[in-house]
Amino acid sequence: MKKQTTGIHHITAIVGHPQENVDFYAGVLGLRLVKQTVNFDDPGTYHLYFGNEGGAPGTIITFFPWANAYQGRIGDGQVGVTTYVVPVGALDFWKDRLTKFNVAYSMAERFSETYIQFDDPHGLHLEIVEREGGEENGWTFGGLTKDVAIKGFGGAVLYSSRPEETKETLVEVMGLEVVGTEGDYTRLKATADIGNIVDLKMTLGTRGTMGVGTVHHIAWRAKDDEDHQEWQEYAMSKGQHVTEVKDRNYFNALYFRESGEILFEIATDPPGFAHDETPETMGSRLMLPVQYERHREQLEKSLIPIEVRPLEG
Repeated sequence: MKKQTTGIHHITAIVGHPQENVDFYAGVLGLRLVKQTVNFDDPGTYHLYFGNEGGAPGTIITFFPWANAYQGRIGDGQVGVTTYVVPVGALDFWKDRLTKFNVAYSMAERFSETYIQFDDPHGLHLEIVEREGGEENGWTFGGLTKDVAIKGFGGAVLYSSRPEETKETLVEVMGLEVVGTEGDYTRLKATADIGNIVDLKMTLGTRGTMGVGTVHHIAWRAKDDEDHQEWQEYAMSKGQHVTEVKDRNYFNALYFRESGEILFEIATDPPGFAHDETPETMGSRLMLPVQYERHREQLEKSLIPIEVRPLEG
């Protein structure tokens, strides 16, 4: 049996002050805050989720905000760049928008595509590319319209400490297909319309260190709990040291660190983010798992207040 993930489910990163995080991803990039909850392993820290209007897999970036924490270093053993995809014809809009909000950017070419590259306020490397694939995002916050709004992930650029072994894991375990090589990069593709392109850097750089401004893990999609169980057994049969299944309330998760030291997660598409809120109210209040509900008053006092607000630029 050979398995194939359809693509990226979510990407999780460590950032600084939570309001700065909300202002950038909601206020500047126009993503929807689809869930505000806590880190289930560290409930004194937020876990914030941003995505498209419905919070679909392939659009979700999540954050652990640690105000005043130490800065990390992006490097080998990490996701180096998170790629967002916008509709064809939207790049000029995004250059103007980033300029409006004083976000410095540069332009780059890779695999015959043009990218706008920039950093978020806490140092995460981001880029925007135009592609046909993927549904338009109906979330029109902060002056964005469907014809320019971020649709979700284009994919990611991976920095590995053992690139050949990471490529083997992406192909032989996760089921991605090698579709091209160019310069330092090998491009791999999954089957989804979005969150489906991974560019793997095949040369070594500096080893990454975890902290603010770095990606903690990249999560791949499993279609349901039955598929997830198969993934656990399959990855183990391929020699990966896989964790037990963890209930993350909005998906089930299992983890393994591949040979190039990048932390991989496999996450189920269901139940999604509307099972404890309505689709209309997602992200509007702090949601807690059952085990922490009795601590709500204490947590609400200790967490830094946040709000989604339009920015003037």
